Amino acid sequence: MSISPAGADLPETVTTMDPGLRCAKPGPSSLQRRRFLTASAGLLVSACAPTIQNALKPPGDFAGAHFENDVFVSFDGARLGLNTYAAQGEPWAVVIGLHGMNDYARTFEGAGPYWAGHGVTTYAYDARGFGRSPNRGVWPGEALMVEDLRAAAAAARKAHPNAIIAVVGESMGAAQGMVAFAGADPPKADRLILCSPAVWGWSAQPMAYSLALWTAAHTLPAKKVTPPRGLKITPSDNIEMLRALGRDRLMLFDTRLDAIYGLVGLMDDAAASAANLRAPTLYMYGAHDQIIPKKAAVAAAERLPRAARTALYPNNYHMMLRDLGAQVVWDDILAFLRDADSALPSGAQPLVPVTKTLTSAR
Repeated sequence: MSISPAGADLPETVTTMDPGLRCAKPGPSSLQRRRFLTASAGLLVSACAPTIQNALKPPGDFAGAHFENDVFVSFDGARLGLNTYAAQGEPWAVVIGLHGMNDYARTFEGAGPYWAGHGVTTYAYDARGFGRSPNRGVWPGEALMVEDLRAAAAAARKAHPNAIIAVVGESMGAAQGMVAFAGADPPKADRLILCSPAVWGWSAQPMAYSLALWTAAHTLPAKKVTPPRGLKITPSDNIEMLRALGRDRLMLFDTRLDAIYGLVGLMDDAAASAANLRAPTLYMYGAHDQIIPKKAAVAAAERLPRAARTALYPNNYHMMLRDLGAQVVWDDILAFLRDADSALPSGAQPLVPVTKTLTSAR
């Protein structure tokens, strides 16, 4: 599907951002950034603007959000790709799985069956613009991401009224969860588990990078970029898993500039929302994470509510749900599902000392 960054010939589900809203939002908050953007905004937004998806108009006989065999039908009737890992019999807990950037529900291909063997059902869906979901490559926008999560939690609650409902997000999915659970109408869920949360937003990134990305996203929003060859970043120590993903056609290997812009905005909002999360929260970070800098992860963790818990995994990377040592993480999540106050089986130390967390929360 060809999508015009200038807004011409757009399909019904896609629209150009209103320049008076998100396009004019500078992201970075410093005075220098604001002056730069004010001076250049008129020229840039008159040319092109970032593109996001719109909600659909559901059919008149629409029965509401629900799960089918391989599809999550969301609040507006959109059909999103779904992986279901079902426990035998009625589950005692249900996980809503949220994947990371350019990934899809395959994120839970290891954890889902493992949890199913322990009586937990997982519904992992592809976010709009990713995997098998509509408008591949086009950023869904935070509002739609939040509404989809709220719909998934409600559908899980309806299907499993006696189960503990939990949201487990990795990277971008964790940021999505943070924004949703800090909102005025958070998802109707009992737990929030954040794996390698993407919290490296505008305020945490170098000014030169922020300005360059803002400019690029407003001049060439549809341009796709790929990671440069030889980039020495290791997202996981599970090399066979990484090779399999490299052959997976449902993965996205190039990214629109306006999608990167949208992701950075989501990460910024996630970090800012950390203090307002409205559910028992477990915030998990791998010591070998080369994607989200530890400084940014710690800064967000320090803003968490007083009751939130953090855990640092000395042997894990960014893709901690699929690392070679992933079972340690899976078991800790199971324990947190059963009892949010119980000790974690791994004995993982907190990412932020408890005394510092309590001080920050006052």
